Amino acid sequence: MTINPGYTRRLDFQHGRIEMSHGSGGRAMAQLIDELFLPAFDNEQLRQRNDQASFAVAAGRMVMAIDSHVVSPLFFAGGDIGSLAVHGTINDVAMAGAQPLYLAAAFILEEGFPLAKLKRIVDSMANAALEAGVAIVTGDTKVVEQGKGDGVFITTTGIGIVPVGINISGDQARPGDKVLVSGTLGDHGIAIMSQRENLTFSTSVASDSMALHRLVDAMVTAVPDIHCLRDPTRGGLATTLNELATQSKVGIDIEELALPVREEVRAACELLGLDPLYVANEGKLVAICSAADAPRLLAAMRAHPLGRDAAIIGAVRADQNRFVQMTTAFGGRRNVDWLSGEQLPRIC
Repeated sequence: MTINPGYTRRLDFQHGRIEMSHGSGGRAMAQLIDELFLPAFDNEQLRQRNDQASFAVAAGRMVMAIDSHVVSPLFFAGGDIGSLAVHGTINDVAMAGAQPLYLAAAFILEEGFPLAKLKRIVDSMANAALEAGVAIVTGDTKVVEQGKGDGVFITTTGIGIVPVGINISGDQARPGDKVLVSGTLGDHGIAIMSQRENLTFSTSVASDSMALHRLVDAMVTAVPDIHCLRDPTRGGLATTLNELATQSKVGIDIEELALPVREEVRAACELLGLDPLYVANEGKLVAICSAADAPRLLAAMRAHPLGRDAAIIGAVRADQNRFVQMTTAFGGRRNVDWLSGEQLPRIC
């Protein structure tokens, strides 16, 4: 993509910083779009430079999801705010059984934010979208005064299509259903915590941030009648299960010994006083299906690279109180309640 010759000088991506003029709607903002966003996200719709994107869609139900990303630190083992913004919204769309089609991205930038860091974030978003096969087709940029932001906040909106015959929703769990997870829990939250300012603990655990739509496609192909899908992000597995129990008006039982948790994550949680059940994930999902379909669904998940560590962790039961309970490793039972307060602030 050629650079507009009307600009007096190129943006300095090594030493330059965001200025208020980059959000003013004038020449400086146009240059930021021309030299950063358009080359990174280049596609036919974006090149039209409209304030919206126009596209055709196939038959089926449309799905839309929106997510804002305020993670701190901006860069962490296994990803950054850019790739996280792409993965998080794609996954929200995919949890309806949908095939993601397009993304929109809005940036709130703080005056003084280094252009080098912004370029790194934008390039990461572009790579994540390319790997996922989902185009970023429209967007927006605003700049706030120094001290009134935190570097960069990103909001992404996703559009997808649910194929005919698929009906996945959080209110579809039924007594007797099985509960599955696609892999190890708590990786993202511990990766963030290990790099947070003033924290001396270190770990080799990287964020699990990744797009899950291809895993979901394999799952739906194997078991079209999946009842519920949800990605256990903020609040972790415990909060996600409570959401699903509330929506479906059921209870859920899980087995502590069945939960896949890396030993490094378990050790970090013990050291930091955290419970892995409440630690955020960005590349895992929870699935609920009939008991008869569970073995086939588990096999499909484990056959996919993103579901190698999948496990059946529990079952749905009738319960007017909608409690989530866990059989512990010692054979006792305890309630697994909603997250109260914040275990890990600014996690995604």
